[in-house]
Amino acid sequence: MSNDTIRHDWTVKEALAIHELPLMTLLFRAQTAHRAHHEPDAVQLATLLSVKTGGCPEDCAYCPQSSKYDTAVGAERMLALEDVVARARAAKAKGATRFCMGAAWREVKDGPAFDRVVDMVKGVKDLGMEACCTLGMLSADQAQRLKSAGLDMYNHNLDTSKEFYGSIIQTRTFEDRLRTLDNVRSAGIGVCSGGIIGMGEATRDRVAMLVTLANMTPQPDSVPINTLVAVEGTPLEAQKPVDPLELVRMVATARIMMPKSTVRLSAGRTRLSREAQLLCFMAGANSIFYGEKLLTTPNPEADEDAQLLRDAGLRATGPTHVDASIEDHAHEINPTDAAHRFAHGDAGGASCASCNLDAE
Repeated sequence: MSNDTIRHDWTVKEALAIHELPLMTLLFRAQTAHRAHHEPDAVQLATLLSVKTGGCPEDCAYCPQSSKYDTAVGAERMLALEDVVARARAAKAKGATRFCMGAAWREVKDGPAFDRVVDMVKGVKDLGMEACCTLGMLSADQAQRLKSAGLDMYNHNLDTSKEFYGSIIQTRTFEDRLRTLDNVRSAGIGVCSGGIIGMGEATRDRVAMLVTLANMTPQPDSVPINTLVAVEGTPLEAQKPVDPLELVRMVATARIMMPKSTVRLSAGRTRLSREAQLLCFMAGANSIFYGEKLLTTPNPEADEDAQLLRDAGLRATGPTHVDASIEDHAHEINPTDAAHRFAHGDAGGASCASCNLDAE
């Protein structure tokens, strides 16, 4: 089978066979698939901001924002529009090309809060950035409103396999998640969907989740792979950390099955060594969230990530979901300048032989 073939008929048995390949063989296959569709040294930078934190009525066993658990995360007021736009502008100045906004809601409800999110999307787009949201369940009409505002991506993770899902969440079904993804796709918004490993699931559950994603038509634009951050007060607080090589295998399997998708190395990076993160990049990960926090969980500092990319000879890349609005509003700090500042601080100019930014 050619690495260029995009399949939508994967089976769990096939996915398991890929996942369990000898590690060096798995990495070779993943890197081959990656290079067939992506620049081998490019990593997209994205920033994730919680615009409405805590107080969520869902019972997701991993989430400290659930109102059902006694954690250190309390309910907070929704951020003001001007604060969100200011954070997006600062993220762009540090090299981010995508700005993601999350709200701790079970579902989107029409009204002033959703109206404010729509305005936030417009504000981010006016900066020339990709805009992404994760707001819970979404109706077809709400997806159309977000699309009209310029939303590029909507994140709605499957979290795990259909079979294991009920062990983690009771307040929303697996089918509810698929329905939201259908609404997003029908509105013409890019789909960002992945999951979490390390919640007590079997390897079969992990690859079954990838099979569900890979068999979507089209396959998701972005596939975030998270490792559980066990938070005190949640039902999963005693879960042991995932072995880094399990994450590498998951990233590589996702890359082989979904060769054109952006595979995002997401939550749990603070527990990974530099070497483990580089193995994930070799396995096909080509995007990271950077900044001090992912919603409410810790994330490596931006300067640590800049050093890691610099030492590895990797470079920050521009938007992956280019549209007319991004091109029309590419002012203030262009992606090349921003990527250079991320890699080298404010020293030098946009043309730099060491990071090859002038190639863009």
